[in-house]
Amino acid sequence: MAAPRHRENAPFASSPRAAACRCLCVRGAGPGVAAMPELEETPVAAGEGKPDLFFEEEDLQYEEEILRNPFSVKCWIRYIEFKQNAPRHVLNLIYERALKELPGSYKLWYNYLKQRRKQVKNRCVTDPGYEEVNNCHERALVFMHKMPRIWLDYCQFLMDQCRITRTRRTFDRALRALPITQHHRIWPLYLKFVRLYPLPETAVRVYRRYLKLSPENAEEYIEYLRSIDRLDEAALRLANVVNDERFVSKEGKSNYQLWHELCDLISQNPDKVKSLNVGAIIRGGLTRFTDQLGKLWCSLADYYIRSGHFEKARDVYEEAIQTVMTVRDFTQVFDSYAQFEESMIAAKMETTSELGQEEEDDVDLELRLARFEQLITRRPLLLNSVLLRQNPHNVHEWHKRVKLYEGKPREIINTYTEAVQTVDPFKATGKTHTLWVSFAKFYEDNGQIEDARTIFEKATKVNFKQVDDLACVWCEYGEMELRHENYDQALRILRKATAIPAKKAEYFDASEPVQNRVYKSLKVWSMLADLEESLGTFKSTKAVYDRILDLRIATPQIIINYALFLEEHTYFEESFKAYERGISLFRWPNVYDIWNTYLTKFIDRYGGKKLERARDLFEQALDGCPQKYAKTIYLLYAKLEEEFGLARHAMAVYERATRAVQPSEQYEMYNIYIKRAAEIYGVTHTRSIYEKAIEVLSDEHAREMCQRFADMECKLGEIDRARAIYSYCSQICDPRTTGSFWQTWKDFEIRHGNEDTIREMLRIKRSVQATYNTQVNFMASQMLKVSSNATGTVSDLAPGQSGMDDMKLLEQRAEQLAAEAERDKPRAKEKILFVRSDASRSELAALSRQANPDEIDIDEEEEEGGESEENEPDEVQLEQQSVPSAVFGGLKTD
Repeated sequence: MAAPRHRENAPFASSPRAAACRCLCVRGAGPGVAAMPELEETPVAAGEGKPDLFFEEEDLQYEEEILRNPFSVKCWIRYIEFKQNAPRHVLNLIYERALKELPGSYKLWYNYLKQRRKQVKNRCVTDPGYEEVNNCHERALVFMHKMPRIWLDYCQFLMDQCRITRTRRTFDRALRALPITQHHRIWPLYLKFVRLYPLPETAVRVYRRYLKLSPENAEEYIEYLRSIDRLDEAALRLANVVNDERFVSKEGKSNYQLWHELCDLISQNPDKVKSLNVGAIIRGGLTRFTDQLGKLWCSLADYYIRSGHFEKARDVYEEAIQTVMTVRDFTQVFDSYAQFEESMIAAKMETTSELGQEEEDDVDLELRLARFEQLITRRPLLLNSVLLRQNPHNVHEWHKRVKLYEGKPREIINTYTEAVQTVDPFKATGKTHTLWVSFAKFYEDNGQIEDARTIFEKATKVNFKQVDDLACVWCEYGEMELRHENYDQALRILRKATAIPAKKAEYFDASEPVQNRVYKSLKVWSMLADLEESLGTFKSTKAVYDRILDLRIATPQIIINYALFLEEHTYFEESFKAYERGISLFRWPNVYDIWNTYLTKFIDRYGGKKLERARDLFEQALDGCPQKYAKTIYLLYAKLEEEFGLARHAMAVYERATRAVQPSEQYEMYNIYIKRAAEIYGVTHTRSIYEKAIEVLSDEHAREMCQRFADMECKLGEIDRARAIYSYCSQICDPRTTGSFWQTWKDFEIRHGNEDTIREMLRIKRSVQATYNTQVNFMASQMLKVSSNATGTVSDLAPGQSGMDDMKLLEQRAEQLAAEAERDKPRAKEKILFVRSDASRSELAALSRQANPDEIDIDEEEEEGGESEENEPDEVQLEQQSVPSAVFGGLKTD
């Protein structure tokens, strides 16, 4: 409905409120209407011409409130919120009236400007409404020039209108109007604006101003400069950043990464970067970043290549591969160098093919090909140089370098000379003396013996780290003379090496030079002894061995060699004295070889002629002899007694051996003992040995010994004895794991027994099986039962003690079961009883001590007792008694 043009036609003219409103209209429509030129430009909702005020019934309360409180922002805001859906000109009019009264209200200005921008949002940028909104912003900035949000919205609005110059000037006005603490809010939008258009000069100037305020954002400017291809200024800025130690990259880059970017930038664009000295910059980086030399050298060479200075680039590559210290850097530089040479050859070949073949071009191409081939050939040597620069004391690398120079004697000599002068023996990796030895052998192989001797003489004066190194030099020196058949010279050299120095020193005294300690080197003395044996006299050789023993550096092998040398010259007693000296020098186990050789040689020499002396030697050898070495000496001792002594002495030695050897060797020793006893005294004499072996050996070996014992008794016709042995052995044979034993016993009873004996055997088998079940299965089941019922049936396990700790009850029950198992455990290692009766075990033991132990007494009462045993019930209460009493044989005792 169109608003009325005349106040006389107002719909509420007759009401009291209408009169008040009419009065407002006559006075100029209330506060804020006067001097508002824009009201005349605002069109009326449904009419034409200048607008007239129109109030609805609902507006009156807000108007009255405004009349009462014209300076209250809340009143105006409530009114504006109420008229939010009203036409634009009505809402704008209310805003203008409010701002007339409150021109310093940020909230009203912000909402008003936001509303005005929203009204022209979808219009063309050439629409006059945009200029009206711009003017409105200008009016707002008269009061809101310290508010960055107003400036930002205005600048963004101008950017949307594409008014470049006006936008730039507005940004500048904002920066001038706002305090510097607020500039950080303006600059991001300003920089976004200057990057939005292809105006590099403007953007550069703006960025320069920005960096004066925020130099830490230099990376952003550098990136922009690279994007607009202003690389010279970018390089300058990047160089300043790298040189500034206080600079912290916002992108998290390290100083080296920035430096690497600078090197890439200036090396890849030599024609665009004119303001920097590229060579000086990169060489400065070589001194700062020593762990990245390869990349920096490649960057410097790349700069010269792109600049067209190919010879300078080649010089840079050569300098790089001669100075880098790591294999990684060398690989980078060498690969880049090889790629550069290949590209040069390819470019030359392409140029030659296009312009035609000429002689100069052919020569140049051949030169480049030869240069490239030489580079590839030099690679192993260059790599070796890198490793030696990394560690000049690496002996292995020096040897590799010599091999690389194979066929070039002058270079080999220079390399050896440099090596022996460079390598420090105390810092060397590897054996330093090998360089001297190889150097001398090189001269020797080329027939220059005098030069080789000179090298060896110099090597003997070097202060090596270890005595063994100097000893190796002396030995090699002597061997060289031997190869050329200079035997007297070799002896003189080794005698000189072993001569006692003016100042004696201990072998392991590191504070003394090795020249003062080499006289105690066993390696040199051993070689001298060998030479004396081959070339010298008996007297000189004996003097060498005696000197070795006096210096107390002999080994058991030296002692044996000395004794054999004396024996070869028929000095038998002297050789035995040498053995004695060696025995006095060493302890077990080092003395074992000496004793073994000494005893063997003594027996071979004298046999039974000096039997008592031999026995004394054996007793002396066995005194303190470890179990590990006792077997051999005891066997040798027993062999001596068998061949030259008494049989009973031999048996005594065997018996001692069974106790002195290791437990793992006892079974074998008993076998030897039984065999020798049977051969000497007869089979019956072995019974006591068998019995002792069964008592001493482990269960596994005891079972085997019992079966052999029983088999022997069977062959002798002693069936009852064999049966008693089987019965005894059954106590240590679990039927679940030793089925072969029970089968053997069964076969024995089938051949030699009857129904009663077989029944007795089966009864014993059941009893033994029950015993093992009681000890293992029953105890385990009881423990599981106790542990499973520990929480719910504690009172069942220990009546009257329900308050006790569960773990305590379990421990008591475990101790009880262990005691029962120990009480019911079979006595497997007792004396074998061949006679059963109703007497107790103690009585049987007393009778066995009085009567003949070999007598077999077959009692008829035993059979009767056995028959009565069969009538007894077979059931056994395992919980009360683990092993049936019938297992032990005989009638029940009272």
